[in-house]
Amino acid sequence: MSGRQVDRRVLADVVLAAVVGALGMGVAAFDDATDAVGLTLIALASASLALHRAAPRAVLAAATLLGTAYVVHAHPGPLSALPVLGAVHTAARVGHRGLAAAASTVFLAGYVATGPGTQEVAERAGLLAGWFLCAVVTGLADRNWQAYLRQTEERAQEAERTREEAALRRAGEERLRIARELHDSLTHSISIVKLQAGVAVHLARKRGEEVPPALLAIQEASGEAMRELRSALQVLRADEPSGTPALLVERARAAGLAVELTVTGDERPLPRAVDRAAYRIVQEALTNAARHAGPAKITVRVDYGGGDGELTIDVDDDGAADPARPPVPGTGLTGMRERVTALGGTLRAAPRAEGGFAVRARLPMGGRYE
Repeated sequence: MSGRQVDRRVLADVVLAAVVGALGMGVAAFDDATDAVGLTLIALASASLALHRAAPRAVLAAATLLGTAYVVHAHPGPLSALPVLGAVHTAARVGHRGLAAAASTVFLAGYVATGPGTQEVAERAGLLAGWFLCAVVTGLADRNWQAYLRQTEERAQEAERTREEAALRRAGEERLRIARELHDSLTHSISIVKLQAGVAVHLARKRGEEVPPALLAIQEASGEAMRELRSALQVLRADEPSGTPALLVERARAAGLAVELTVTGDERPLPRAVDRAAYRIVQEALTNAARHAGPAKITVRVDYGGGDGELTIDVDDDGAADPARPPVPGTGLTGMRERVTALGGTLRAAPRAEGGFAVRARLPMGGRYE
């Protein structure tokens, strides 16, 4: 959140407190029974609303106690409930439904106990009860609406990310297909042309004949074509990013994540396919932790193993994942599992029993990989 957004929210909260205070004190000023104590109580109850984002429960308690003390002291009309109504709404909005209902009950009890007459008290108490019920309901509705907006935004971001990943994967597959076609067709043909031109040049020189310039040009051009084709094939086959898990961890730290990296075993160069898969697994696990774990601590462990010939990757976080509500695998987890399975390895990605999420991949390193 930017500083400008924070300033706007603080200003809005101060304006809210000022408006509620002005209404409450304006109505109280027309009551001959209102004294300095009553004005002070209504002013403090209204001013507390300025802190409802930072401390909703404390604001709810302060507004309820000050508001109740005001109605006990001054016996005002229903508008004296405005600060408490605001505090009840904001508390319900952040999920404190029980506290909001309890505060409403306390204020209504104080209002009823000090009412001037039975019928009038019953009417006003019924009106205030309806107001407090609306404050709780609208607070809950606003909370659900905000949650819906956040989920919609997350789904849109996830869909955009998966579309980009799918497009990159398709582009990589197409590049590899083109590289294979070029290798199988053009490389073979150009090699034959170069070979035949070289043989013809050799025979001409062996017989003491002058080598035709066209033949020399063909030999030189075919060699140059082979070099250019090899360069193009290398570019087409570069379909994966280069890097290491350590580099990914450093990038995650720079982005504000609390990540620790532990490397055990005899660190050594990996087969290209295993190296790519390890990079992608750590990258996807860190991305998911950043998106879904919240302000969690993340641990990355890479074990090169002893004599078992396996690379083990563990990425754990202590975030909000719950074993009772396992996530639906998206494109990222599915792609991660496909990479591991293609190499003959195993993958487990699920919430931990103690909370948070764990990714564990075991990749064999002893096979032959293209």
